[in-house]
Amino acid sequence: MGGPQRFDVFVGKEYLKFNAAHFIAYRGFRERLHGHNYQVTVRVEGELGADGYVVDFGVVKRATKRVCEALDEYTILPAASDCLSIVETGDSVEVTYEDGTRFVLPRSDVVLLPIVHSSAEELARYVAGRVREELLADGARPWTRLEVSVSETHGQAATFAATWSEHDASAARAAKAGRAR
Repeated sequence: MGGPQRFDVFVGKEYLKFNAAHFIAYRGFRERLHGHNYQVTVRVEGELGADGYVVDFGVVKRATKRVCEALDEYTILPAASDCLSIVETGDSVEVTYEDGTRFVLPRSDVVLLPIVHSSAEELARYVAGRVREELLADGARPWTRLEVSVSETHGQAATFAATWSEHDASAARAAKAGRAR
């Protein structure tokens, strides 16, 4: 076959999921606290290696499962929110919306994420970044594109995709060299 060839690996297993509570809040609007059974899928695009793989399915599954487990059964709060005040005090987290509505949650039940809103779109970007870190830590070979979808329910998902950069390739080499010691 002549010309460029594109390969990708897709992983969408039933167990790549997390159950979490959240609410969307922006200036002038706040949803009620509610939850979803989020489902995560991952697509990795890259060149075919000498071993016939873009990346081993098992590496992608393990990396994604670790990310999902870190979010499972928590209340997700957007630490970079532009309309929520989030204060950690001892073993609790107090969240106050611009209208004075206040939530006090046990710290052990909360995960603070570096996002502005807990939308499926921002969660997809966050999860993609964490999957990327996990893949690099596992020594996955460089890829050209990583795509992550986060579904709130069947038929309703947000997708984030990012390309592989030379910086990422350097980080992968460094991570692999660090594990070899």
